[in-house]
Amino acid sequence: MAGERITAVIVDDHTAIAAGVRYWCERAIPPIDVIDAQAQMANVWTGPGGRADVVVFDLELVPKNPAFGELRRLVDNGRRVVVYSQHADTATVLKCINLGALAYLAKTEGPEHLVPAIHAAADGRAYTPPSLGGVLAADDDPSRPRLSLRESEVLRAWFASSSKDLVAAKLNISVKTVDTHIERVRVKYANVGRAARTKSELVARALHDGLITLVELDEMMDPDS
Repeated sequence: MAGERITAVIVDDHTAIAAGVRYWCERAIPPIDVIDAQAQMANVWTGPGGRADVVVFDLELVPKNPAFGELRRLVDNGRRVVVYSQHADTATVLKCINLGALAYLAKTEGPEHLVPAIHAAADGRAYTPPSLGGVLAADDDPSRPRLSLRESEVLRAWFASSSKDLVAAKLNISVKTVDTHIERVRVKYANVGRAARTKSELVARALHDGLITLVELDEMMDPDS
C-alpha cells in the first residue's frame, strides 16, 4: 500500500458514526478515503465499496443479532475487516477475531485507535487496541498457546533485536537457551494449529494474540527511544 491512497468502506446503520469515521479518516496521515455503504451489504460488494482496501464493519446490521455470517463471508472472500461495534463482551470479541477480523474496536475507542487499525488492515496486519488487548490477555481459548513468562520475555527481546546474540547478552543467557525458548514457542503454536516458522510469522502471531502491541513493537525498533 506504500504510496497509494487507502480506501475503506464503512457499513453501519448510524449515519453519525459513518460521518464521524469519515471526518477522522480524511484528517489522518496518510489520509483514508471513506465510502459509506449506508448499512447495505450490497454496497460492500459492488461499486467503489467492492474495491475498498478495508471494510469497517458494524455487527449490528440486524438489531440484537450480531452479523457473524456476514463477517465470515467477508473474510472468506479475502476482505480485510476491522470490526467497529458497541458490543464489548468477551465471547463476541473473540468470535470476531477467530473468524478472521484483523481488529476489533469498541465504539468508545476513537480515532487514535480506529485510524491505525485501518492503516494496519490495509497492509494485511492485525491491530490490537486496549479493549482487545484486555480480552486476549484474559482469554482461555485453547487455540491460543500459553507461553511462560520467560518465553514471552525472550520472544519480545528477539523482536527488538537484530540477532539472537544480542538477546542472549541482554538477558544474560546463552544463545542456545534463546534458541530453546524460541523453539518451544514455535512448537506451542504448531500444537494449536497455528504454525509460525519464521520470525515475521511469530511477530504476526504475537500481535494477533495481544502478546505485544504495534506501538510497543515500533518503540522497540526505534533506535532513539
